[in-house]
Amino acid sequence: MKMLRICFALILCGAYFFGGSSEARAQTGYDRPGGDYTHFVVRSGDPAVCAARCERDGRCKGWAFSYPAGNAPAQCWLKNKVTARIESASSVSGVRGAGVIEPRAGKVEFSIERYGGDYRSFDLPTEPEGAACAAACEADKTCRAWTYARPGYGSRTARCYLKNRIPAPRRSPCCMSGVVR
Repeated sequence: MKMLRICFALILCGAYFFGGSSEARAQTGYDRPGGDYTHFVVRSGDPAVCAARCERDGRCKGWAFSYPAGNAPAQCWLKNKVTARIESASSVSGVRGAGVIEPRAGKVEFSIERYGGDYRSFDLPTEPEGAACAAACEADKTCRAWTYARPGYGSRTARCYLKNRIPAPRRSPCCMSGVVR
């Protein structure tokens, strides 16, 4: 009997760690079109609000969040089925039970704003990882840190802020940041 319990525990652990744990995570940069039964504006602009709402709604099987764009506010769509995901730089999506897991892309700090120390700012095309902003900071010897603000968070366009000091990081869905030197 004890051996049966151990085998069962190992099977459960294996299923969790190897059998689809990637399906249980929310994914930045992906949308899940279809299956919508309701949607709402997310005033805070934080995708974690969308994931939490899905958790509290018994009908919800999946969700998709769109960052604000232009005059359109951030939106959340709750889904009554899990639909296939497609790439979308301005979206985050997941299935019920999945919190928002920010990607790890080297030195990029996702959902982090470094407020203050700005000596230069400029508009940029929308991109999923703020690479052009990071490159601009790397190329400028005065720049010590940078923040890329997504469109819709204070500006209709994406904006890069170069910093001559390293401000403290603070969580904010608006931005991606990094420290260069």
